[in-house]
Amino acid sequence: MTKFFTLAMTAVLACACCHAPKEDFKYVDERFADMEILHYEVPGFDELSLQQKELVYYLSEAALWGRDILFDQNCRYNLAIRKTMEAIYQYADCDKTSEDWKQFEIYLKRVWVSNGIHHHYATDKFIPAFSQDFFTAALQSVPQDKLPADKAALLAELTPVIFDANIAAKRVNQKEGEDLLLTSANNYYLNVSQKEAEDFYAAMIDAKDPQPISYGLNSRLVKKNGQLVEEVWKVDGMYGAAIEKIVYWLEKAQGVAENETQAKTIAKLIEYYKNGNLRTFDEYNVLWVQDLQSQVDFVNGFIENYGDPIG
Repeated sequence: MTKFFTLAMTAVLACACCHAPKEDFKYVDERFADMEILHYEVPGFDELSLQQKELVYYLSEAALWGRDILFDQNCRYNLAIRKTMEAIYQYADCDKTSEDWKQFEIYLKRVWVSNGIHHHYATDKFIPAFSQDFFTAALQSVPQDKLPADKAALLAELTPVIFDANIAAKRVNQKEGEDLLLTSANNYYLNVSQKEAEDFYAAMIDAKDPQPISYGLNSRLVKKNGQLVEEVWKVDGMYGAAIEKIVYWLEKAQGVAENETQAKTIAKLIEYYKNGNLRTFDEYNVLWVQDLQSQVDFVNGFIENYGDPIG
């Protein structure tokens, strides 16, 4: 069966010289739940040229514009929940010394780390240790103009998602005998059964194609008016506003590329984000693999497939 690589993966790596670690460097910043926030040294970064540092900055900005895409791909409720929780964290008029507030902070940090309301490894939904009454009162105390939507609408939609363990319980369900799409909370499919998706992509496969593409790599499959439709992630498609920003920063990165090969690689990625053509993405990957000279490396795109229940 064709694999769907549908998880946005954005990162910037700076290659550097080897240095001995500092003995007094603090690696662990914070611990909560089963998570740790770590600091990392980047030895050799100061030795990069100004142009290389500029390149790293532009690539980092391009990566950051993929963050909300990843949140939305993981679950369609994630962005509304995160933005609501952040508004409560900043503007709520409530007792911030209470146990409820302490547990609220932990929940929000878990959402930040996991890019959503499900554990980043286990994919089970977090169940908050703060009370529903606390959440309702805290949200009601936030000025309306600081929230992503109407207060009443947010409470009606988000309260059951946050507190009911049976709603959106698993981001990626792999339980045998169940419909893996209808029982998974990720946002790669909408109103589509597992069989419908498998049949849809199986019909696309050309067995005689010597260089087959990764069907479903950069799209969400939805059912509209009884028909299956791919919503492609590109500049004039789904996530278009964010992808336009990614392209903006990639174009700046292209202008300060370390060499011609790297510049051509970035240009091909920009072309792919504009046309959404998966053969263009294959061409980009070939160029990326061939770049063995650049010190600054990067990965930006819809690449990993472990967020998709059917692979």
